[in-house]
Order: sequence, then structure tokens, then C-alpha cells
Amino acid sequence: MPALTLHSYFRSSASYRVRIALNLKGLDYRYAPVHLARDGGEQHHAEFVQLNPNRAVPVLVDGGRAITQSLAIIEYLEERHPQPALLPADPYLRARIRAFAQTIACDLHPVTNLRVLQYVAGAMGCGDEGRGRWTRHWQAYALDVLEDMLTAESGGTTYSFSEQPTLADCVLIPQLFNARRFGLDVDAYPRLKAVEGACLQLDAFVRAQPGRQPDAE
Repeated sequence: MPALTLHSYFRSSASYRVRIALNLKGLDYRYAPVHLARDGGEQHHAEFVQLNPNRAVPVLVDGGRAITQSLAIIEYLEERHPQPALLPADPYLRARIRAFAQTIACDLHPVTNLRVLQYVAGAMGCGDEGRGRWTRHWQAYALDVLEDMLTAESGGTTYSFSEQPTLADCVLIPQLFNARRFGLDVDAYPRLKAVEGACLQLDAFVRAQPGRQPDAE
């Protein structure tokens, strides 16, 4: 049995990021599905809460030790399995890649994750239509920023920041999937789409796609 276990939900963009990183590094892992909508959300079940009191996926278990938060998990994998590298040696480029990834994971994701959308639709009385408008607004805001960030980069690299996939690409591709899922037209972001097209030529990204996961509906 693999030493690594990933507690994941097929549509979770945060879990999707980690699946890409695991695949890029060629790491074998056991997939443990956590359905975020069934039976009131399996992330709220007592057994899972013991694993992650924040009641969220992904959770990576390595040798019995649980690691939470997708970027922390990816950086843990980077430190434990440094090749192939997802962060370059140059400190300035590493910082730019982290800033790009955190624009999604720290600025956008917190206002568009499941628990927030459920609150917007339910407790705030906005319903499904209001939830969709909310999500598309913040998705578009963030993708505008990301497009500008990559357009400002010199060199027109194949992937976001280099000729090899990095942390930035692990985070970007799931976000474009999410944007389309909520009905946002991504044709306004040609640089992001070009990077996405290059990434989806790689098996590591294809195997990580939501529709290819054991719990896909």
C-alpha cells in the first residue's frame, strides 16, 4: 500500500492542486474520497474532524501524520521530494510564483469555497442565482489579475513562469476548471488559456482532472 494517502473530493480545486503536484513528482498515493455534499458533508463526520478540525479537504497523510492546506501540502512534498522541482532556485522567481499561487489560494479561494457559497445562498438569502453572481464576480476579478501578472512576464514561457510546470501551474489549472463550472467565459484570458493548453498536454495534469477521480459523479 502507498505510504501517502490523499483525502480528496473530486471537484475540490484545492485537492486538484495537490493531485497535480503528486503526479508531477511521480508519487504513488491512495485516494480516500470525502464527499463534501453527501449526508450533510462527510467532512463534518467525527472521524474526519479528528483528522482535520477545519473540516476541509485536502488532507495528506504521510506515515500516519496528517498535513492540511493545499499550499502547505505542496511545499511539504517539495521539501520531501525536491525533484522534479516545483519552485525554482532563484529567490525572486520563487517569490513571484508564490505570489501568483497565493492570489488564488489566499485571495480568491476563501470567498468562493463551498462553506461560503452555502452561506451566501442560504443564510444570506441570495439563492442559487445570487451564489452564481457572487462566484463569477470574484472569479473574474482574480483572473483579470492573473492574466495581467503573466502578460507582464517577459519571455512568453510555455508554462506560467518557466519551461517546466511549477507551483503556479498546479494552482492555476484547477481555478480555470472552477471558473468554467460556474459559467464564467474564460476566452478573455488568452495567456492563461495558453498555459492551460500546454499543461493539459501533460499526463500529470490529465490524470488529476476531476472527471478522472474514483469519486467522480
